[in-house]
Amino acid sequence: MKKKEVMMEVGLILDTYCQDCLLKRVNQHDYGKCHAQRFCITECTVGDELKQLGKHLT
Repeated sequence: MKKKEVMMEVGLILDTYCQDCLLKRVNQHDYGKCHAQRFCITECTVGDELKQLGKHLT
């Protein structure tokens, strides 16, 4: 997979799932931005998919 294709896929996923995510918004409001970001990276299935795509960039 080419780097450009990976970046396009990441952008599409972020726009589709993360932009209006209720869990992200609630976590940011209740616990702060760091906690919300940690939740997205470690517990969200979309975050797992983004991590897998990120491995193609290195």
